[in-house]
Amino acid sequence: MVKDIPLSEITLRKYEKPYQLSRRELVKKICLSLGLLQPGDSRDVIVDILMIIEEASKNKKSLNSDEIKIKIEESRRKNNLELKGIADSNIRRQLKRLRDIMIIEKKNNLYNLSEFENLGQIFENKIEKFLVPQTIERIKEYLSELER
Repeated sequence: MVKDIPLSEITLRKYEKPYQLSRRELVKKICLSLGLLQPGDSRDVIVDILMIIEEASKNKKSLNSDEIKIKIEESRRKNNLELKGIADSNIRRQLKRLRDIMIIEKKNNLYNLSEFENLGQIFENKIEKFLVPQTIERIKEYLSELER
């Protein structure tokens, strides 16, 4: 029996140009644009996770999930945000989602941006040049099969 479980999945959204956004709002738009966050979703801890890992990776520093959680709590308090969604299990789930689309990597229980590249390079190399073309090619295979 064949199950309808995708091998990979990507959602891309286009928003207005990024004018005068705070760093957190900019990362939130990136998460929305990549389908990591749904429009109107108040559970946005993935924004904090990506911000924290991106900042640490600038200094070639990797963080474990406990360090990430502590930094999330600090960030959310600083931005007057509720401490929702910061359970260890949710943080691990969000880290896995970022790993699944190859934005971050995990080595020895430490997380950092893939190969310590910047997010622009990661998007171009891992998503734009790798995930998107493979997905489009597979859709074309289904369309060709339908035509036979």
